[in-house]
Amino acid sequence: MSSGSRLRVAICGAGIAGLTCALALSRHPDIEIDIFESAGKLAEVGAGIGLFPRPWQIIRELGLEQDLLKTTESRLLEGPVPSFRYRKSDQREGLEFYRLITQGALIFLHRADYQQTLLRHLPPTCRTHCSKRLRSYIQRPSGGGTELFFEDGTSHVCDVLIGADGLKSAVRKTMLNEKADKAKAQGKWKESAELLGSVDPVWSGCNAYRTLIPAERLKARAPMHSVLTEPMQYLGKNGYVIAYPISRGKMINFVAFDMRHDLENTRFNGPWVCASDKSKFASRFSGWEPEVQTLLDCVENPLQWAIHTIPPMRSFVSGRVAVMGDAAHAMTPHEGSGAGQAIEDAYLLATVLGHHRANRNNVHRALAIYDDIRRPAAYHVMEHSRKNGQYFTLHVDGVDFNNSGKPKEQWDNLQRLGRTFEKNWEWGEFVGFFPRCVTGSFWRGLVN
Repeated sequence: MSSGSRLRVAICGAGIAGLTCALALSRHPDIEIDIFESAGKLAEVGAGIGLFPRPWQIIRELGLEQDLLKTTESRLLEGPVPSFRYRKSDQREGLEFYRLITQGALIFLHRADYQQTLLRHLPPTCRTHCSKRLRSYIQRPSGGGTELFFEDGTSHVCDVLIGADGLKSAVRKTMLNEKADKAKAQGKWKESAELLGSVDPVWSGCNAYRTLIPAERLKARAPMHSVLTEPMQYLGKNGYVIAYPISRGKMINFVAFDMRHDLENTRFNGPWVCASDKSKFASRFSGWEPEVQTLLDCVENPLQWAIHTIPPMRSFVSGRVAVMGDAAHAMTPHEGSGAGQAIEDAYLLATVLGHHRANRNNVHRALAIYDDIRRPAAYHVMEHSRKNGQYFTLHVDGVDFNNSGKPKEQWDNLQRLGRTFEKNWEWGEFVGFFPRCVTGSFWRGLVN
């Protein structure tokens, strides 16, 4: 350990979770930070993300707010703010039935803009290493640190290992295998099997087709199209489309979801992410209203993402190792909260590690505080996201949303649906959550 260094922290993964955590940790000069990224260079993959007021509070706390606002047409607003408009669109004539109202604005960003802003704010003391794919790690006894082993044959020793290495996390795999071996040695066969059941991701039954549409292309076809100025969701049986402007209105973030609820938690046959063509999903939306057809006409070179999730785990922590973001709780995107949850993980984890009482002797207790707070919160959002995937595809047992012979009954059902998923989003509006959530009794674990 370097002179004056209290903790050596290694972060595997330089995505939203890993870089946010590194930036938050960098405010503590007595913590050494090394970031290991498997890719050859730092280049975020993906398109748009939306951040609710609660994770945005962290953005402000980290000093990113003004730079990020320069990259988006979204405006910071307080109080009741109109957000997504919802239409039942699986019919020739669409029906707008609900307008989501949030307490505070939902801010839309390009994922790459967020990553580049983080990188500009990281101090030189945060060392970043590319082309470093983790193979496994070993936690040495008696304060010997944790040794990381990479695919290129190199190694690294740290006091704390943070796995922000995504859906196929090597940190999570090693952690769960380690725990399963211990459980098996104690004759806890059921617990061992449960732990191993969370190693590999499972398919959600959903394929997402994502692309960015230049706003000028859409304007040429439909100068007054709704998504040029507002976030929209077009809902229908077993599929939906979400679209909204990003990059100061220059691009439209477009995602079409094709849902097979009967295949949830099964194995997906084929590449999880690959180049695709709109012919792969257009048939799902044949017969849908003109606004959707116009968007489909503008789609070029979409990426197909087979949406996978992580089966819930008993803990995000093992000794001096923790996982966060998708490595801990990869969820479906139907709550629009995966990035926000990663940011909350990162800030809270950095807060407990940065506390002046945290050191290499009690760091396992600091990580336990993170686990106690974040795991139930993340799983709460994860389940709401799963349910929203059902609501947005009109998959509700016993409810007929296509009963055109009874328009009032249909309207009432749609109104109840809208109120339900609005209720699902209330968690994101609860500001004042940080840093109060890590004060008081939680810190007693570091001194007891």
